[in-house]
Amino acid sequence: MSKEIRINAFLAFAPTHLSPGLWAHPRDRALDYNSLSLWTDLARTAERGGYDALFFADGISQYDVYGGSNAAGVRWGLQFPRLDPLLLVSAMAQVTEHLGFAVTSSVSYEAPFLFARRMSTLDHLTRGRIGWNIVTSFGQSGSRAIGQPDARPHDERYDLADEYMEIVYRLWEESWQDGAAVRDRDTRVFADPARVHEIRHEGRFFSMQGTHYSEPSPQRTPLLYQAGTSRRGKDFAARHAECVFLSSPTAQLVARDVADVRARAAALGRDPASVLFFALATVIVAPTSEEAQAKWQDIQRHVSLEGALALFSRWSGIDLSKYSPDDPLRYVKSEGMQSAIEAFTVADPERVWTIGELAIFNAIGGKGPVFIGSPTEVADALESWKAQTGIDGFNLSHALLPGTHEDFVDLVVPELRRRGVYKQDYRAGTLREKLYGEGHAHLSAPHPAASHRAATIEEPDHA
Repeated sequence: MSKEIRINAFLAFAPTHLSPGLWAHPRDRALDYNSLSLWTDLARTAERGGYDALFFADGISQYDVYGGSNAAGVRWGLQFPRLDPLLLVSAMAQVTEHLGFAVTSSVSYEAPFLFARRMSTLDHLTRGRIGWNIVTSFGQSGSRAIGQPDARPHDERYDLADEYMEIVYRLWEESWQDGAAVRDRDTRVFADPARVHEIRHEGRFFSMQGTHYSEPSPQRTPLLYQAGTSRRGKDFAARHAECVFLSSPTAQLVARDVADVRARAAALGRDPASVLFFALATVIVAPTSEEAQAKWQDIQRHVSLEGALALFSRWSGIDLSKYSPDDPLRYVKSEGMQSAIEAFTVADPERVWTIGELAIFNAIGGKGPVFIGSPTEVADALESWKAQTGIDGFNLSHALLPGTHEDFVDLVVPELRRRGVYKQDYRAGTLREKLYGEGHAHLSAPHPAASHRAATIEEPDHA
């Protein structure tokens, strides 16, 4: 584990992400979420602060478990309306040089052939700065909106995801060999047909036949993020993920998941240190501790506890409107986000959360901790969490947009740099090279994506 702390901004292309109600705060700009300037300004701020990436959550299912309807979600703007973050990337890339962009896309909703082309396009246009947060969707409203039957059971969603990955790896890595796009003006040959291959797949969930509609992009396969921490999710992360996003309330739970996924990766022959971990956190910082506490109290006056419960209801699949604030939260198995309910129940049996305590905790920044204080106090907290958990960095949620990130860049980043635990400058190259070093633009063995590319190069098809 490197001593360097890495930072992503955790965002949604919506009025609210993980701090419900704060779009109404007088210093928040989230009501301008559909204005391009908000995001290009944020991208510039993040690059000035040395962030590795802007990490966008996304999905098409509404927050409709709480109260049995989407009323609370609509009223509070709970990640609704939500626009397509992939369409933001080109504009943000245009105003930055090094910042990466990790976008969420579900294997449940889009054909792998179309998605592979879309990601290759963004990898070309960003010069290799694109990442993919792989998710399996559990929301019933999203499935029904696109004419599918109810969402698949939890483990079956990961079976589908494994097959989806096999197809996109073959499109990104196998369909075009290195050097296939010769661009030879003298011979008037753009690409060598002998080195461009059709991919055929017949499987349990997908059937496809086609040639990838993009020549190889700088990274070929985008940098791969994943956030599942259920048993099946950890198996998937150990096989596929380069970066794993964790969101748990305590350092103990995060440390457990880091160790578990790294052990599973090692069992598959991967270097466990090659899997990077980012923990969810929110930072409230001011020049002094007293000012930070005052800022925290001001923010607390604007949050929506109902909104926090509506968010958690969808994550867990439990309608929390049926309980009183003093009722204890109990584990209930569902086909939703199993890690969400486990983190606040069976994963920490010595702590019993009431519904009211859960609402307060989740009202600012979601399921992770909130670090409040002066720059030195926040830097101490970040270093302590990193040391306790074995993580590599943080996905920073925000209370106020873009103010939370402006404060972090202006106040915390200089302190981390002074301590020698934060990058002074970006590395050259693609997003993958910025994280792993020069010469790592492409995935290499034993990652499953690499085997497809190697096989094609060694055994070209001249048919």
